[in-house]
Amino acid sequence: MYIRSRREFIKDTLRSVTALGAVGGLAKFGEMNALAAGSGYQALACVFLLGGNDGHNTVIPIATAQQPYSQYQQYRGGLALAQNSLLQISNGSYVYGLHPSLVEIQQLYNQGNAAVLANVGMLVQPITRALYQTNNGALVPAQLFSHSDQSTQWQTGIASGNGSTGWGGRISDLVQNQNSSIFPAVTATSGCQVFCTGAQTFPAAVPPPSSGSASATNMAVLSGLQPQTAAGLQQLLSFDNGMQLVQAANGILMRGSSYANTLTSLLANVTLQTQFPANNPLAAQLRTVANIMAVRNQLGLSRQIFFCMLDGFDTHSAQLETQGPLLQQLSQAVLAFYNATKELGIDGSVTTFTASEFGRTLTPSGADGSDHAWGNHHFIIGTGVKGGQFYGNFPLLAPGGSSDANSRGTLIPTTAVDQYGSTLAQWFGVAPASLPAVFPNIANFGTNKLGFLG
Repeated sequence: MYIRSRREFIKDTLRSVTALGAVGGLAKFGEMNALAAGSGYQALACVFLLGGNDGHNTVIPIATAQQPYSQYQQYRGGLALAQNSLLQISNGSYVYGLHPSLVEIQQLYNQGNAAVLANVGMLVQPITRALYQTNNGALVPAQLFSHSDQSTQWQTGIASGNGSTGWGGRISDLVQNQNSSIFPAVTATSGCQVFCTGAQTFPAAVPPPSSGSASATNMAVLSGLQPQTAAGLQQLLSFDNGMQLVQAANGILMRGSSYANTLTSLLANVTLQTQFPANNPLAAQLRTVANIMAVRNQLGLSRQIFFCMLDGFDTHSAQLETQGPLLQQLSQAVLAFYNATKELGIDGSVTTFTASEFGRTLTPSGADGSDHAWGNHHFIIGTGVKGGQFYGNFPLLAPGGSSDANSRGTLIPTTAVDQYGSTLAQWFGVAPASLPAVFPNIANFGTNKLGFLG
């Protein structure tokens, strides 16, 4: 019992290092140089739109087989975007519109470097409107319209409860032998959410420098500690108190401090020419991601996963005024990040994808907001993406229709998060036979590869 408790304590301490020292777990950077990385390089960058982005005003049908723009306009009421304001994109012979703030994503889509995945959401198994309305709850995710539950389920890939590891972390567990460094393969720029946590691997937390510079100066800056406090911490951790358990934990924290300083030193030498927009929290995070990618060889990493977050999408009111600036931040940030990967020569090896805990109702909540719903539309971006087209099935926008779980345009997903993530995981190097270790319910769905990546 003592051994198990000790292991758990040290495991928790390792996780705390990421919050304290901003990174954790690399042995003697200076002695490694660039020889460690495995063959090739691949990275996934998740952009989580916290609060539940309204997909109905993100991707809008204009002239499709199922519905004209007028049908969308009718049911959206005061939330409807004017047709002449939409940024037109095509999917075969069908015409859709992007929110007018998504100028850069329209550009990427038309260049073939971005794709739309329609109506994706958390599922236990494929489900129809009739089955949803008659089942006893066992066939749908638990606490379906709850922010906290659905955010956790999206990140864990576990629809029946709150898992302790995330699918980003579990992917990292499976590919950790691709990296010849013990520097974490998963990095979060906005706090280590459960998406980042594996069973054998743990994430680094590297927040963007508050100064807006490419790197911070030392551990004290990265962790938010004053220099005197950091120095005192170093003395405390180096004190030999004779207690084996405490000394082991102190050693982990000391290494975390050392690794944080080393990463800071590496980032100080990074100067990207790509300009990232100012006063954009997501752009600051993605600039940090690009900087860390720039030192991937020194870190000994050939596989990396990043988690970024943009908050504010819970638009029960003032949706038009709120969502537009947020989507503009998203659009401008991902284009700058894409350009940075081109500058680094890795644009074909980096896939950026969006996620959000759920979509929102088609019909308004009051005059200027929308409520929690289910299915949603997402973007996948990168040179390796088979872009300029839609994947999945675009839903019928009709309250009470075949795509609606109730009577408010609450979309029943036709593509599962499991399928979305499995497609990304296989591109990243996870073998099909190993997918159930990442997505336990993947066998419930007809395909584990959606085609938007080679």
